[in-house]
Amino acid sequence: MLVLSRKLGESVYIGEDIRITVVEIRGNQIRLGIEAPRNVPVYRQELLPLKPEEEAPEPPPAESPQNKLPDTHV
Repeated sequence: MLVLSRKLGESVYIGEDIRITVVEIRGNQIRLGIEAPRNVPVYRQELLPLKPEEEAPEPPPAESPQNKLPDTHV
């Protein structure tokens, strides 16, 4: 992780076309302005789509006649 210090009004670029600017500092909270192409999704961390390994596991398939093994009790 790259950690940078920025003052009010200063920016950081990611690549050539994404700019993040400190637009307000209020107490222990900062507001960031993000300029990015429309095809680049920008999410707050709490709204990130779940990654496949983080998704809830699927329930096992319901038993169906095709999946059931024949009864072998004698």
